[in-house]
Amino acid sequence: MTMEKTLEITAPSDREIVVVRDFDAPRRLVFDCMTKPDLLRRWMLGPPGWTMPVCEIDLRVGGAYRYVWHGENGEEMGMGGVYQEVAPPDRLVATELFDGAEDPSLVTSELVEHGGRTTLTTSILYPSKAVRDAMLATDMAAGMEAGYARLDALLAA
Repeated sequence: MTMEKTLEITAPSDREIVVVRDFDAPRRLVFDCMTKPDLLRRWMLGPPGWTMPVCEIDLRVGGAYRYVWHGENGEEMGMGGVYQEVAPPDRLVATELFDGAEDPSLVTSELVEHGGRTTLTTSILYPSKAVRDAMLATDMAAGMEAGYARLDALLAA
């Protein structure tokens, strides 16, 4: 029996977005796919045709991460941050700063497993309401769901 895969995005406060998504896999495997570069590169991509040539992760409190994506038309997008909390396979907290942005966001990912299925809840606290609103105005949901669909396929393999 497979579970419904719906992405839920809410804005519970004026600076926060919460994203909830279920996966048909144990949380240890989902956590590994979120923190191991060889796995992350296979699903955390943008639209079709994008690649992730840079995926560096120092998975420890105070350790940094850096991602860079390239689009098929020469576009580039990068971001990075520092891990604030690393509690495998339950919780991951890190700052997040996109290239060109001034202030980082704080991203908290929590994984809860029920019967071999995992619910991933990601809370993003933005530096201001304006930044949060700008993110909500993007096609963030479609991009995240495309990545999570690739993650579903990776988890099933």
